[in-house]
Amino acid sequence: MEAGVRLAEYTTSRVGGPAAGWIAAESAEAATEAIRSVDAAGTPLLILGGGSNTLMADAGFPGTVVQLAFRGVQVVEETGESVLVRMAAGQDWDEAVAWTVAQGLTGLEALSGIPGSAGATPVQNVGAYGSDVSRTLVSVQAWDRQAGELVELSHEDLRFGYRDSVIKRSMLDSTPRWVVLSVDFRLHRSGSIAPVRFAQLAQALGVDEGESAPLETVRHQVLRLRAGKGMVLDAQDQDTWSTGSFFTNPIVPASVRAHLPADAPAYGAGQDEDGEKLVKLSAAWLIDRAGFGKGFGLGPDEQAIAGARASLSTKHTLAVTNRGHASTADLLAIARTVRDGVEARWGVRLHPEPVLVGCVL
Repeated sequence: MEAGVRLAEYTTSRVGGPAAGWIAAESAEAATEAIRSVDAAGTPLLILGGGSNTLMADAGFPGTVVQLAFRGVQVVEETGESVLVRMAAGQDWDEAVAWTVAQGLTGLEALSGIPGSAGATPVQNVGAYGSDVSRTLVSVQAWDRQAGELVELSHEDLRFGYRDSVIKRSMLDSTPRWVVLSVDFRLHRSGSIAPVRFAQLAQALGVDEGESAPLETVRHQVLRLRAGKGMVLDAQDQDTWSTGSFFTNPIVPASVRAHLPADAPAYGAGQDEDGEKLVKLSAAWLIDRAGFGKGFGLGPDEQAIAGARASLSTKHTLAVTNRGHASTADLLAIARTVRDGVEARWGVRLHPEPVLVGCVL
């Protein structure tokens, strides 16, 4: 076990203080052994994958960080055009998606370019461009810290929601219950084409929404669109030094939408328990129309917020970015100002998408 490893070196936002203890687990077995040992000692535990959806405190983490450093993608079953693919929790997600595309397997191509590890995708029900992992995920293999045993959680067990799962909800407890070790996806061997379910992507591809396009071309266009928003990791582009989208798109009663301008984007999101119609709003639209444009926080007039150290992305208002010398407090100052400003302007409260470790928005 190492001590004093700076978490900023392992997060895409490049902020975060030292960890009291650090274990890089090179296999699922090593990970479970490390978790059992830390839990038995009663030490605080943090599981870390790619560090793309986590904001670490400037003070660091007072316990042990177990990094899931084991990788791998393999076909475990193939029946006709149906292919079951297993990914190790520490596997780089975009590399895995690229592998499926190269194999002519359809189902994950719209999720190209998303930073992080495969094991994190079911936690957040990661999604983009009309797709999310719940569409193809069959099950996960996980260590159940509460039961002290390896378990398999089915798609139904995970109780997916918008950017949500039972695993994520357990993380709100003092002791998060499950640690994902591998993920199984049921993909389709289409050979060369993929359906397009998102209007912006369809337009970029020159097809109608619902039609199909070449698989490699879909991946290429998704990467191009994401890069244009600063959402593909690039060490030379500080717009990508972030946790990605900082806020989720709020789901609110349709009555709330009625009080917004007519051009405010809104999409059907089902009903609540009382049968009231729900809609999903665009957090980016709310932020921009509340007066927080691209690059907010960079100008000299914003020195009271965070100076030049942090800002909204210059490409997309959903990302809070590190301009090179930011602290976690700087990023939170921008996010807090935006959240409060949106609520004051529109009466809608935004909620953070990344996991906040040792810090509060």
